[in-house]
Amino acid sequence: MSYRAAPIDRDGMSAARPTAYGGQAVIEGVMIRGKRTIGLACRKPDGSIYRYRELLDSPLTRSRVARAPFVRGIFILWESLRYGMRMLMRSADVQLGADQQTTGGSSSLAMGLGLFVALGLFVGVPYVLTGLLRSAIPSTLVLNVAEGLLRLGLLLGYLAAISLLPDIRRVFAYHGAEHMTIHAFEHGDPLDQRHVEPYPTAHPRCGTAFLLFVVVIAIVVFAFVPRVNLIVDLVVRLALVIPVASIAYEVLRLGAGHEDNALMRLAVAPGLLLQAITTRRPDGPMIEVAIASLEEALAGDAAV
Repeated sequence: MSYRAAPIDRDGMSAARPTAYGGQAVIEGVMIRGKRTIGLACRKPDGSIYRYRELLDSPLTRSRVARAPFVRGIFILWESLRYGMRMLMRSADVQLGADQQTTGGSSSLAMGLGLFVALGLFVGVPYVLTGLLRSAIPSTLVLNVAEGLLRLGLLLGYLAAISLLPDIRRVFAYHGAEHMTIHAFEHGDPLDQRHVEPYPTAHPRCGTAFLLFVVVIAIVVFAFVPRVNLIVDLVVRLALVIPVASIAYEVLRLGAGHEDNALMRLAVAPGLLLQAITTRRPDGPMIEVAIASLEEALAGDAAV
């Protein structure tokens, strides 16, 4: 089966809004989020492709407020975490040949633990370490900037370290396949291996680029936050993650929508460079799986 991007409507926008499609890599597969459907495809241990789709239950499809600038990013971030974890665990079940899929409660618990560890590592650790320098560096501004730079270093180091693991390298290859397939769709090319292969593995709307924007913007925002005590400071930083993520999403969206603008290309360039770590060139079977995932999302959207 082959798909092309939909024709341009009278307002000059694609009727299918190709830029509404994006996803993530899972275990031996790819998840694609469409306008109203989540599509998943995974390579099963026997070599066949497991396909799955479900309707997207999202306030973004029902509420104009949820779609408002600087608000939509919060919903998209939460839904990306929620559906991403669910599809990741489903893909793990596929590899194990499990008869029953992981329950929503287990998925929520795993997501909660993951968030706790991530916030502890990337928010708590940099704050505590720079706090140890308080006597030597009395300037709060300098300490906060150092905290942000340490957070950036931790992110880059973490991604570089896990990229050395063979299993993660396969996930990163599927990540590249997902981006290449989305590129082909956005350019109106048929969804087959021959047309997908020429595209780059980096994409300006990648979640990796989003994380980088969050960390960089947080350096600027946190720089002017006074330090009171451990509890208050950590609560303030955690609370500021939400508006920082909202700003980062709008910057990412703006950059991806204006790729011809030199300033926007400069803004998204670091995120594209970072994807040299988080993506790999996929092989043909991986591209086939990514195409199957997008087909599921497209078919589900067309059926609604």
